[in-house]
Amino acid sequence: MTHEAPALAPPTTSPKTAPAPAPRPPRTRGGRHGSRWTPWLYLAPALLVLAALLVYPIYQLGLISFLEYTQAQVSGGEPTTFKGLDNYRTLFADAQFRQVLLATVVFAAACVVTTLAVGCALAVLLTRIRALPRLALMLAALGAWATPAVTGSTVWVFLFDPDYGPVNRLLGLGDFSWTYGRFSAFALVLFEVVWCSFPFVMVTVYAGIRAIPTEVLEAASLDGASQWRIWRSVIAPMLRPILIVVTIQSIIWDFKVFTQIYVMTAGGGIAGQNLVLNVYAYQKAFASSQYSLGSAIGVVMLLILLAVTLVYLRLMRRQGEEL
Repeated sequence: MTHEAPALAPPTTSPKTAPAPAPRPPRTRGGRHGSRWTPWLYLAPALLVLAALLVYPIYQLGLISFLEYTQAQVSGGEPTTFKGLDNYRTLFADAQFRQVLLATVVFAAACVVTTLAVGCALAVLLTRIRALPRLALMLAALGAWATPAVTGSTVWVFLFDPDYGPVNRLLGLGDFSWTYGRFSAFALVLFEVVWCSFPFVMVTVYAGIRAIPTEVLEAASLDGASQWRIWRSVIAPMLRPILIVVTIQSIIWDFKVFTQIYVMTAGGGIAGQNLVLNVYAYQKAFASSQYSLGSAIGVVMLLILLAVTLVYLRLMRRQGEEL
């Protein structure tokens, strides 16, 4: 007896159901405009502080540079008059100002190059020595970094004093005066500026080197590369963003140096031979009561620093570095 299989019913096709619509996110008050202004609302407190501490003083500096503003105007004896660009014409027509400007540029460039060289060399050295010498070098560098500029300048003047300083005795220089000659005085100030500035470069670059994978450095060493080749071809390209920051900081700090020159050369050296722009502006504004000329010098310094920084950043961008 055979049993026939029951006939299968044809499959029923159900109509395709559309997916349920996703719930709409709640609309915030203000829509797109609200989200666009949200970052600025977070930045507003910091921008207000910067405006109060930076923008307004720069505005006042620029305003005074266009006025006739001396002790007579400060005391109310004479009215303040608008002079336009006359203060800048007077400034650039002054041979002493041009000489001081050139000396400032050369001195700042020497300080920046020396500071970067010493800081980077010691940063590499920190990666090569043991823990105890590394700790001693770090503490010594941080001590120099934390020393106030006036204190450090006074100590360096004593160390190189022709009568009581130990440096002249060790070098057999007798009563040689470092602050008498123009170039020796600039060299002495350069030593002090580098001494108090290299720790920032050293610590920053050392932190960057420690962040580089050790496999990269070991591979370069196994390939037979020298320490200089490893620095030039491996470490320096990887530390370029850090080097950009420390270079710009060094340019700003060294270009506007004041305390070291004022303390170590007694206000600018014999007959002003060691004047830099910051000390020259101080003399014009406060010693001679020519506040408008002092403000004009400050504006010139600000424009030079902005120009140098922008040119440096543009050169880095042309080399493919993201800033």
